[in-house]
Amino acid sequence: MSAPHGSDGPDPRTEQWRGKRVTVAGLGVSGIPVAKVLHGLGAVVTVVNDGDDERSRTQAAELTAHGVTVRLGDGDTLPDGTELIVTTPGWPPHKPLFRAAAEAGVTVWGDVELAWRLRDLDGRKPAAWLAVTGTNGKTTTVRMLAAILEAAGLRTAAVGNIGVSLLDAVLGDFTYDVLAVELSSYQLHWAPSLRAHSGAVLNLAPDHLDWHGSMAAYAADKGRIYEGNSVACVYNAADPATEDLVRAADVEEGCRAIGFTLGTPGPSQLGVVDGILVDRAFVENRQQQAQELAEVADVNPPAPHNVSNALAAAALARAYGVPPAAVRDGLRAFRPDPHRIEKVAEVAGVDWIDDSKATNTHAAEASLAAYDPIVWIAGGLAKGATFDELVQNAAPRLRGVVLIGADRALIREALARHAPEVPVVDLDRTDTEAMSAAVREAARLARPGDTVLLAPACASMDMFVNYNKRGEAFADAVRALAAERA
Repeated sequence: MSAPHGSDGPDPRTEQWRGKRVTVAGLGVSGIPVAKVLHGLGAVVTVVNDGDDERSRTQAAELTAHGVTVRLGDGDTLPDGTELIVTTPGWPPHKPLFRAAAEAGVTVWGDVELAWRLRDLDGRKPAAWLAVTGTNGKTTTVRMLAAILEAAGLRTAAVGNIGVSLLDAVLGDFTYDVLAVELSSYQLHWAPSLRAHSGAVLNLAPDHLDWHGSMAAYAADKGRIYEGNSVACVYNAADPATEDLVRAADVEEGCRAIGFTLGTPGPSQLGVVDGILVDRAFVENRQQQAQELAEVADVNPPAPHNVSNALAAAALARAYGVPPAAVRDGLRAFRPDPHRIEKVAEVAGVDWIDDSKATNTHAAEASLAAYDPIVWIAGGLAKGATFDELVQNAAPRLRGVVLIGADRALIREALARHAPEVPVVDLDRTDTEAMSAAVREAARLARPGDTVLLAPACASMDMFVNYNKRGEAFADAVRALAAERA
């Protein structure tokens, strides 16, 4: 952390923290850096954590060596004298700790709120924040945005829920011009004073409702990304709920609503015309002019939902003043993360696509819409989801389905109702080797010209540590199949 510049006496930006009694809720990738930063500012820090396992004890020992108090196995009791709580994103608002804080009049922030408030701590001009949220597509959009900003010659980074600490970005020695910030609904819930340069909600579908309590509460937390925007609120024209959130937001005078669409854009929108991404928002005469930005073929991969991601990223970049050529160059330079509609191989005329990241029905629906015909590998932990609408929409594209995982019966029943003619292989096993069997069954069903698509529409933890391991198992099995048939 850099020291404040040009100060002869106590700096009020740091002095306010000296001796302040702060409780950090949770260890892990967020809690540990928060505790270290606050301790470094002179706060009296106590970390509370639900777990008391070996990993937690190791993390606690590291913090204790720095002079931080850590209480393991009791994340529900408010420490005496607490003046502020800074929580890790995953702790839900109904936790007893937060109820106790409300009764005691203690404010609760998240790590994003802390980073926002500390962004000018060292006296440097803080970087602008271009913020992205949504049920699906956040990480891809933020990484596309960072690639576009880099192509424009700007000092930038993709940070936030993407796994890169915002605290590191705002307090590190490197000076950024602008940050591409991914924010989850959890992070937004605990970030009351965040005011981004421009923000985008990519889409809204039921998710994390056990945490938020209702769809309305989930949507409201997503909508916080628009509060106080100064230049643009970017919404999805195909998802009216995102535009409703723009209308409800309290923004700075002159901030504009900017839509993106896979169709022909209207004024103040970005869209697609004859395979070209075009801008009718950030042009001199948006009633009569359109600016070409890139070709659909410049988007990798050019699946419809990924083109939507590219348009959202382009809208935020254009709101920041990035020239059209940088949008094209950034999209061409972008490479998607693994397990996001990633082509693994072509075997005997069949494409094998890994979209293990499609952990809910909304993501799977977007993935299924990109291919035809499809042999679909699906299943896992449903997390309370229902599959009728997903199956109904996908049915005309399905050559066959292979089901794995704990809640596969829910998908099988939806298939029986809405696609009874589609062959279904139900693998009654949840061991990790089930993926190899699924790949062999999919190969049996597929014909040349088909796509075998792993888009589980479910979480992975019934069989795998995470969606990455699930995708790796799929890719390994496909490569083994390719080697056999070479």
